[in-house]
Amino acid sequence: MSDFRQSQNEAHPNKTNTLMTGIIFLLILFVTIQIWFLFGTLNNALQENLNFAITTAVGSLVFAFASFWLMKYLPEPIKRKMKK
Repeated sequence: MSDFRQSQNEAHPNKTNTLMTGIIFLLILFVTIQIWFLFGTLNNALQENLNFAITTAVGSLVFAFASFWLMKYLPEPIKRKMKK
């Protein structure tokens, strides 16, 4: 068991709930920004502004990878619900 999981299991429930709320809030924020960048990419690609379209596409990828990285800190019950 990793140090993070062990400390999470030993922590007071309120602290754990606060941590999970923060992680979920960040995930929602990252996904929202990623969708915003995807629309910006599509809009700029349709207007043939390829320099800005490439920039927004890279930004969207950065937020996608940040979201995947952040999901490893979710507790196991939430991960099991996401897999179904």
